[in-house]
Amino acid sequence: MLHSVQEVLFRTGDDGHLSFLNDYWHVLSGFNVAQSLNRPLTDFLHPDDRARAQAAFDQLLAGAQREWADELRLRTLGGEIRWVGVSGRLVSATDTAPAWIAGTIDDISSRKIAELTLRNLNQELEARVRARTAELEAANRELEAFSYSVSHDLRAPLRAIDGFSRILADETGALLDDRQREHLGRIRKAAERMAILIDALIGLATLTRQALQRETVDLSQLAESVIRDLHAEDPTRSVEVVITRGLSVNADPALMHVLLDNLLRNAWKFCAAAAAPRIAFRAEREGSRTVFCVEDNGAGFDMRYAERLFEPFTRLHASEDYPGTGIGLATVKRIVTRHEGRIWVDARPGEGARFHFTLGH
Repeated sequence: MLHSVQEVLFRTGDDGHLSFLNDYWHVLSGFNVAQSLNRPLTDFLHPDDRARAQAAFDQLLAGAQREWADELRLRTLGGEIRWVGVSGRLVSATDTAPAWIAGTIDDISSRKIAELTLRNLNQELEARVRARTAELEAANRELEAFSYSVSHDLRAPLRAIDGFSRILADETGALLDDRQREHLGRIRKAAERMAILIDALIGLATLTRQALQRETVDLSQLAESVIRDLHAEDPTRSVEVVITRGLSVNADPALMHVLLDNLLRNAWKFCAAAAAPRIAFRAEREGSRTVFCVEDNGAGFDMRYAERLFEPFTRLHASEDYPGTGIGLATVKRIVTRHEGRIWVDARPGEGARFHFTLGH
């Protein structure tokens, strides 16, 4: 029975030398059983593992510990290195026999190779992550330099265009006809719009650089604050606003304000032509997640173009009817993505739009 077991069974004498090995020893190591007896097991181990194994055997025979187990490297007769799991147990001395060690040796080469391969893959992955992180940091620095260039180098010519157009209009006002004054007005409006677009682009780029400062945020209070601002900016508007109370989330409060400001301002803008304008901010549970929704009963749009809606500068309505930069929804999507969430929209022309979003964690 001992010789049929598919692992090595061994016994040592009180001197630590092998006094018994079953037949599986020859299968595992290639060494003949008879020629291996009366030798210490450490003779068959990798040189780097011998001292550790010998110290363990010495402690067992000295009674310093009762059991021991370790993973070691065995050198076979053919020179192959195999990983083995070795365990030993002290058998106490009796009046008629000294103490000895009984133990087992298991071939764990496949598992160790898999572990070492996984470790190497993890190290390679970590190296790639570090390299990718360095690349992203370099890209962010380039983006920051670009933003600085945009905010300074491009603003100067815009100010010059606007300034000289104003001077020209003041100095030659009486000499210009209506058509010429209209041209100057368009130049100034174009310069003003370009300045607004530059600010929007810089704001969009900044979202990727700033660190998230998560805390508990009452989205309902933020939404009410945005609506108060909208009423103050346009007190003549009469809009029904419904905000569900107590909608809280763990997120960056500054970015949440930007997100709701963009969504609610869009709703406010696009429901302007509705007979009875209505805006709502609500939420509902879907399984383990909370889905927030900002909806209006305004202009709406064709869902065929919904995927493009979150791209910078994408507009589905004429700027004369609904002014804007085309950056707001791209900013909203970036904020939601940074919070490991998702945003999508449901709309129909003339029946308003419903922007749904989730926020991770």
